[in-house]
Amino acid sequence: MSSHVSVTAYERILRMREVQHRTGLSRTTIYRRMGAGTFPSNIPLGANSCGWYESEIESWIADPSTWNSG
Repeated sequence: MSSHVSVTAYERILRMREVQHRTGLSRTTIYRRMGAGTFPSNIPLGANSCGWYESEIESWIADPSTWNSG
């Protein structure tokens, strides 16, 4: 998790479709940017599913140029 955002006990988890809709990015671009450290990392939800913390996605949307997950 990034140092940008404090996650609360009631943090909403967004799935891929919602992340794509909110950011306007394709699935490939999301994973490419995650690999480069310029997009929030996903969290595992099960064997074949993952999601993103809503607050991290909102932070990235507010200013994508300053996002650094490292």
